[in-house]
Amino acid sequence: MHTAAPDSFPPDRLTRWLIIAAVASLALRLWIAAALPITGDEAFFYWWGVYKDWGYYDHPPMVGWLIGLMRWLLGDATWAIRLPIVLLPLALGAMLWWALAPLNRERAAWGLLLFWLAPINWINTLITTDTPLIFWSVLSAALLLRAERRAQMDRRAWALYALSGLFLGFAFLSKYFSVVLGLAYLVYFALYRRERWPALALLVLCALPGPAINIAWNMSHGWPNIMFNVFNRNQDADFEWNKPLLYAGMLLYLITPVLAWLGWKHRRELAATGRQQRLIAALVIVPLLFFTLLSFKKVVGLHWVLAFYPFGFALMAFALPAMALRTCAKGLAWFTALHVLAVAAISMTSVEQWQGKPRFFSIVRAFKTPELLAQVTQPGVVLMADGYSPAAVYGYVLGEYVPVFGPGKFHARQDDLLVDFAVYQGKTIRILLSDVPDMADFQPYFDSVQAFTVQQSGVTFHAVEGRNFNYEAYRTGVLGTIFERYYNIPTWLPMTGCPFCERYCGQVRCAGHARPPP
Repeated sequence: MHTAAPDSFPPDRLTRWLIIAAVASLALRLWIAAALPITGDEAFFYWWGVYKDWGYYDHPPMVGWLIGLMRWLLGDATWAIRLPIVLLPLALGAMLWWALAPLNRERAAWGLLLFWLAPINWINTLITTDTPLIFWSVLSAALLLRAERRAQMDRRAWALYALSGLFLGFAFLSKYFSVVLGLAYLVYFALYRRERWPALALLVLCALPGPAINIAWNMSHGWPNIMFNVFNRNQDADFEWNKPLLYAGMLLYLITPVLAWLGWKHRRELAATGRQQRLIAALVIVPLLFFTLLSFKKVVGLHWVLAFYPFGFALMAFALPAMALRTCAKGLAWFTALHVLAVAAISMTSVEQWQGKPRFFSIVRAFKTPELLAQVTQPGVVLMADGYSPAAVYGYVLGEYVPVFGPGKFHARQDDLLVDFAVYQGKTIRILLSDVPDMADFQPYFDSVQAFTVQQSGVTFHAVEGRNFNYEAYRTGVLGTIFERYYNIPTWLPMTGCPFCERYCGQVRCAGHARPPP
């Protein structure tokens, strides 16, 4: 591991770079957060913050709690909902500094600078389930790094291990990928710190309340997290060569070409640093290997690896020679500048200028939502949509929950827990669609149906109006289909409740063909 001489780079200049990177990136994120309309995923999570619970259909509850807190403190403005992700890079930087400074203050500062210069930390302003996952994961790892610096197992060491476990549990309440962090801890202790197994045991014990809360909620809600993450979303998980290639390309983008090149060029120094900083290396290598294996069956999303992303920069900062660090910082700055210029160029265009481009329909729907809804809403008529993403956005703009009509997709089925379609018996319903309607999908559930279109910014939006909604027909046709597709709950999973099943058949577990034990 390189330990640069104190005069290898003027400390005051490094400090100026840090301040410039922090302030400039924060300003850009705040501007994007205020200017960019809410996305479908964000609007979906927004409703979690409105209807707060101990869990939600897709994932554990932490992002819903976070958005609920932002709503309570600052209101419903999009920038307020996004404030946690806007501030996240600064918080992560503070954690990295606190964890790494005892090893080498200058190298810790370089790690912080490289991390802050990465493009993702300038342009990412979308709040998702990954936002709290990243925060709690990095905080847990930072505490463990400090605990491992304690030569003796004194009270402070025990407290640090306990807090690391507690925040690992918080990470679990954010997203199940926190298990990968726990796996990294297990590998590290098994290979290098077997003498401190009681500390690992305490860490695990303090993390258990998170899974306990999640299990209890799933048991009383028909195990939706398990059905979604284990069964329903993995039906097309087949091997394809393009999946690991996409993963490799995504990693190259995230670490940036300049960092990838310098890492390869100084691979011996990087390997030597990994042998010395074993915990940091485990926090990087174990997740990389895990997602590499997963990539042979699944398309690994860019956001999946972000909880472990900061430690890659830390490892590079401790490994690269001083001159290489300066080259790396300059290369990252230029690479990020290209992203900033692209954002600035896009911001100077109008919606109409994108006409004829791919996804123009989605652009209009995102930027012209109030104008679109003004054409289709009417007092006394219930508005619905045909997908979770538009429904969540429409509801956010209108200030009232918009349900999804029809069976929908395997993801984002929060409607199953929230919406009782029986309350719409006899009502007139308008369904705003993403495509030309097949009237056979609507006729069985109304006395009469009528298709119509509206124009917005040169785009044709289709809708269907149905009069006198027939709930019993909908329960048999649509809810029955939903039950068959998404509530084939294994009999070996104990259940104390299931809102969807209780509305559909009046029982916690409806009769049907349940999945056999795995």
